[in-house]
Amino acid sequence: WQHRQTKETRLSKFNQTEIEAMLGSYTKVLFVRDPFQRLIATFLQGMGSSPSFSSFVQDVLNSRTHNASVDWKPLVSLCRPCLVHYDYVVRFGFHRQELGHLLRRAGLPVDGLLPRFTDTQVQWTYRWLSEQMFSELSSQQKKRLSRFYRWDLAAFPFSSSFLSD
Repeated sequence: WQHRQTKETRLSKFNQTEIEAMLGSYTKVLFVRDPFQRLIATFLQGMGSSPSFSSFVQDVLNSRTHNASVDWKPLVSLCRPCLVHYDYVVRFGFHRQELGHLLRRAGLPVDGLLPRFTDTQVQWTYRWLSEQMFSELSSQQKKRLSRFYRWDLAAFPFSSSFLSD
């Protein structure tokens, strides 16, 4: 399989035996983020051309899952957690604690490699932003977003997500 491999070869281009051999030889780490926070970050970075968050969300909902941008596409459709058995799942907002654990497991020094994350500040800021942005949405948009991201919410522990309420 190494002869067929290029920089842009997708896993789906290989047969099941080749996939299992490749994935079995790696430590697989998946970084996940609350889908609503991903939407907020995408909107704030200007990746959506909409003038308001509500209209941006409407554009996302109108795009459907198969036409969605990778920036807001449901995670389960991007990383296939039911098919790929990840060794570690790292949630946004807990980087310092979880990355420290990963580095120690890999036998690497933690002190010199980790940047100074401020997980508590990040969590507080996104909680505040989420409250503000969520209040801009209609009840129908909130329901449709929860449905759009239902598999992400089922697969990952986003218990404090506004979409899981």
